[in-house]
Amino acid sequence: MSRPAHGLYSWIVQRLSAIYLAVFILYVLEQWIFARATTYEQWKAWLASPVNNIGMGVFIVTLLLHAWIGARDILMDYVHNLGLRLTLFALLILVLLLSGVWALRSLVLVL
Repeated sequence: MSRPAHGLYSWIVQRLSAIYLAVFILYVLEQWIFARATTYEQWKAWLASPVNNIGMGVFIVTLLLHAWIGARDILMDYVHNLGLRLTLFALLILVLLLSGVWALRSLVLVL
């Protein structure tokens, strides 16, 4: 895949992930406002539903992917020192992976 096509792929993934994130956030807000799920037990029961649990799992993965693409592009554009850029990439990957493992673990514990 050529470099311009790679940039287009990242751009498309960024836009599609933003759409999913926005739609899912609206869905969660709708559940919060109209379903009156306000207590921890109600939210836990809501997340125990397979559809909501899978949707939240996809949300977490999509959020991490969206964050990776955005932060990676910022680092590539504004950090010119290669050593510093690679160090920041490594730290970013570590933070995103640990955050993802923590979030997905929390999601599995709800079941």
